[in-house]
Amino acid sequence: MKKETGYIHGHEDKERHYGSLVPPIYQSSTFTFPDAESGEARFAGNEGGYMYSRLGNPTVREFEERMAKAEGGEKALAFASGMAAVSAVLTSLLKSGDHVLVSKGVYGCTFGLLSWLYDRFQVRAAYISMENEADLEEHLQPTTKVIYVETPINPTMKMTDFSLITKFAKEHNLTVVVDNTFASPYLQRPLERNADVVVHSATKYLGGHGDVIAGVAVGNFDFMEVVRKNAQKDMGGVLGSFESWLLLRGMKTLAVRMDRHCSNAKVIAGKLKNHPQVESIFFPGDPDFNQYYLAKKQMDQPGAMISFTVKGGKEAAFNMMNRLKMIAIAVSLGDAETLVQHPASMTHAVIPEAEREFMEIGDNMLRLSVGLEHHEDIWRDLEQALTGE
Repeated sequence: MKKETGYIHGHEDKERHYGSLVPPIYQSSTFTFPDAESGEARFAGNEGGYMYSRLGNPTVREFEERMAKAEGGEKALAFASGMAAVSAVLTSLLKSGDHVLVSKGVYGCTFGLLSWLYDRFQVRAAYISMENEADLEEHLQPTTKVIYVETPINPTMKMTDFSLITKFAKEHNLTVVVDNTFASPYLQRPLERNADVVVHSATKYLGGHGDVIAGVAVGNFDFMEVVRKNAQKDMGGVLGSFESWLLLRGMKTLAVRMDRHCSNAKVIAGKLKNHPQVESIFFPGDPDFNQYYLAKKQMDQPGAMISFTVKGGKEAAFNMMNRLKMIAIAVSLGDAETLVQHPASMTHAVIPEAEREFMEIGDNMLRLSVGLEHHEDIWRDLEQALTGE
C-alpha cells in the first residue's frame, strides 16, 4: 500500500465487528474472562486477549497498529499526551547520572522535563546545534546514552541531518529519539533513516482538528515492550478509547490535509518574506533558508510551520497578534484553523531568558501554524495585522 492508503485502511477485523466500516469505540474499563484459568493465563502473558484498558484496549490498539505502519516501525504505544510519550521513552532509556544530547531550541515542556530529571535524578542534558560531528564529539561524555532530536526544531525550524546523527550514535552506542510532531509521518519518517524511536504529540497533525490531546511513540518491538510493561503500565499515562477513535478518524485525512497545509504555507512564507514589517522568516521551504538542502533531502515537503521576526520587538509582535481578526492566538498547531503564538512568552516561557537567547528565540519572534483556509484569506488577515491598517 502507498502511505496515503495505509492511513485509511488499517488492521481492524470487520467480520469481528459485525462488518462495521469504522472501528468501534470500546468504552470499557475492563474485560471479562471466560473462566479463571483464562484470566490467569492472560495476566501471565501466556494467552492473548484484553484484561483492563490501562493494559490494552481494542480501539487504542487499532490506532497503535496504524501508527506503527505509518512510521515504518514494529510497534507503537499510545499515550494521554505528547509529553506522556516523551516522558515514558526518556525514563525508559535514562537512569540517575546519565547524560543526553538534545537539540538546541527544543520544545519548552521537553526542556522542563529534562530540568526536572536533573533536579531529581541528576540526568544531565547538553543543548547543542548538532550541525557537525565535531559539535557532537565536544559534548559527548562517558555517561551519554541518548541523542534527542527535534527536526524541524520548535520554533526556529532548524534541522538535523539524520545521516550525521545516526552514524555518530551507532559509533558510540547511543539511542536516537526523534520528535516528529512538526513533520508528521506523511512528510518525514525518521525510523527509515535509522533513528531508534519516534515520538509525536498526536494532538497536532495526526488528530488535525483541535479536539484531542494525545501522544504516541514508535520503535522496535523489544524496546517498546519495555516501555509498555514499565513506563506506560505503571505510570499510567495511557490514551482512552474515544481519543483513539478521534485519531483514527483524523488519520484518514492526514495526506490530503498535509498537502493543503503545505501548499498554503509555501504561499504565505513567500508573502511574509517580502513584507516590509518582517525582518526574517524561518521556513524549511524557503530557498534562502540555510538548511533548505536538508529539507529537500529528508522531507517529502517542507511542512506548514513558519516562524518570523517582526520589526519593533515584543511590543510590535503583540500588537500584530492583537490586530488579527480571523487567525487565532493559540499555542497548538496542525489544526484546520491558522494559529499564531509568541514562543518567548508562551510555549518556551519556562526556559530562562539567557537560554532562550542561546536558542535564538527572540522577543520579536512569532510562530505561525498555517491552516486549511484559503491562502488569500490567511494572507489578508496577516497583512492587515502587520501594517496596522
